[in-house]
Amino acid sequence: MTSSMTRADRITAVVFIIAGAAVTWGSWIMPRLENRGVHPSSVPGLVPGILGVALVLCGILLAVRRHQAVAEDEPVLRGFEAKRLAVVLLLTLGFTFGLVGTVPFWLATAIFVFAFIVVFDCLVTEAPKPLVRTLVLAAIVAVAAGAIVTLVFEKGFLVRLP
Repeated sequence: MTSSMTRADRITAVVFIIAGAAVTWGSWIMPRLENRGVHPSSVPGLVPGILGVALVLCGILLAVRRHQAVAEDEPVLRGFEAKRLAVVLLLTLGFTFGLVGTVPFWLATAIFVFAFIVVFDCLVTEAPKPLVRTLVLAAIVAVAAGAIVTLVFEKGFLVRLP
């Protein structure tokens, strides 16, 4: 394990922890809108607060996992795993910067889910699944996910999606 990777992971862990703490704090001090009769489970800072706590936990896990890997002299991210991580980043960034805002959100979500399933079941895997079957199942899951995510956010959380 190179010391530069260890140092980078430690820095990243600290950044995650600080960023997560800042997001959590910011969500905590947001107005709760009690005077408008807003239910506590739908206050504006709830989801950011949960995400901030999750980011802190991810930073802690990165620090702990990296420490264990260095102690065991075992690589954390090898060639194939690095390739899978790069594909996840590419798909996620494509969804965020390429699809969201350019097509309806339900369609962006469906395209992302479809591509994710096909890529990881057929292309970036050690045991590829049959393509036709994967395409059919991915289409079904993608359409359902696009509809469910949109309904949950628009009807459940009362959030207008782009």
